[in-house]
Amino acid sequence: LSLTSAVRGGQLIRARRDHYLLPDADRHLVEAVRIGGRLACVSALAAVDVFAGENAKTHVHMNRTMSRSRSPKDRFIPLTKSNRDGVRLHWRPLMADDGTEFMVGIRDALVQVLRCQQTVHALASIDSALHLGFIEAGDLTSIFAAAPGRVAHLRTQVDGRAESGQETMLRRIIADAGLQYDVQVLFESIGRVDFVVEGCLVVEADSRMAHDGWEKHVRDRGRDLALARVGYMSLRPAYQHTMANPGLVREAILNLVATRRPS
Repeated sequence: LSLTSAVRGGQLIRARRDHYLLPDADRHLVEAVRIGGRLACVSALAAVDVFAGENAKTHVHMNRTMSRSRSPKDRFIPLTKSNRDGVRLHWRPLMADDGTEFMVGIRDALVQVLRCQQTVHALASIDSALHLGFIEAGDLTSIFAAAPGRVAHLRTQVDGRAESGQETMLRRIIADAGLQYDVQVLFESIGRVDFVVEGCLVVEADSRMAHDGWEKHVRDRGRDLALARVGYMSLRPAYQHTMANPGLVREAILNLVATRRPS
């Protein structure tokens, strides 16, 4: 079967000249290859399941010597500012360039995130990459050295114990509210909880993936009952609440803690 026949038959996608992808290839990858660059920033992180915040748009790293860039939707149309279709281009030289032909390395993707995304989302991405083993603590020096000075303060906030982007967000909500907290506290006969705030409130990150289904719902409510028996309140903000309405979560935490403080 020739490549031309495979493309005509739908077995392959010709993204650009001499570059072919399977028909179920990720849209971001197809667009990056068609443009003539590599997956970058949040698009590169999402490709390996590192937390990637707002990743609906394709982020592409471009080599400044690249010629014949094409529209992300049509390999026959030259790329212009008006036909990028929301694609974000990254032009700065790479720090390590240890990625692949189609994607920048994780350290460079994190530097790009620090330049491009909300600071708390960038922190969550670094926490995630550290937790998953894509980077080591020693890599933070080079990553922050290549990032803008305005984000240098995030270095001391990195915590690879966070198992999800939502946990990082919750940690920053609690800390920014000026509250004392402990991370991943183990309760005998109950198990580990994400946060204990001011010694009285357990806060846990509820995501659909980890908590969907009636059996898991009953298990979580059982944990809440067990915690109540030993004197702890519980709060389980949904992912959507934590990420889209952190002010609501902050207010709820502060009000619950206030009920346990002496008047």
